[in-house]
Amino acid sequence: MAELATIARPYSLALYQAAGNQAESAAQWLDDLAAVAANPLLLEWASSPKVTAEQVLDLIVGLFEEPLPELGRNFLRTVIDNGRLAVLPEMALQLRQRIHAERGRADALVRSAYPLDAVALAELGQALEQRFGRPLQLKVELQPELIGGVRVSVGDEVLDLSVRARLDQMKVALTA
Repeated sequence: MAELATIARPYSLALYQAAGNQAESAAQWLDDLAAVAANPLLLEWASSPKVTAEQVLDLIVGLFEEPLPELGRNFLRTVIDNGRLAVLPEMALQLRQRIHAERGRADALVRSAYPLDAVALAELGQALEQRFGRPLQLKVELQPELIGGVRVSVGDEVLDLSVRARLDQMKVALTA
């Protein structure tokens, strides 16, 4: 959604600049905050006029075993004060993209019909890094409707090696 991306951009840029060489650790706690903020019940509760920003901050910070660093606490306070809690997942995504771009890496979403074991995932990762020409951070999602194989998305590039894609290609070829 373009609107969320537009709203998230200045926040992720500001956090990236403020974190400096601690950007990787900031991305980790921001991912955790984004996961919490993705909860619709929390968002509904936080948007209630009866709930103060300090209550929202205390609840979210209280969910974590390790204390949030001061930068994280200040960032979260700013996000809550500006009513942007729902945009945290997009902020986390944009921060990761900035870090990866700086380091010449990219995120790769691997959709697989079946769970991949560690060895298969490592081999797939090496092959994909050669194919895309840069180091990749793999994230795996199960998608049984692929029937077999994988579908890989790196940025706006998609490599579809699934059985479903091949069946669709065969269907087109046979009906043409």
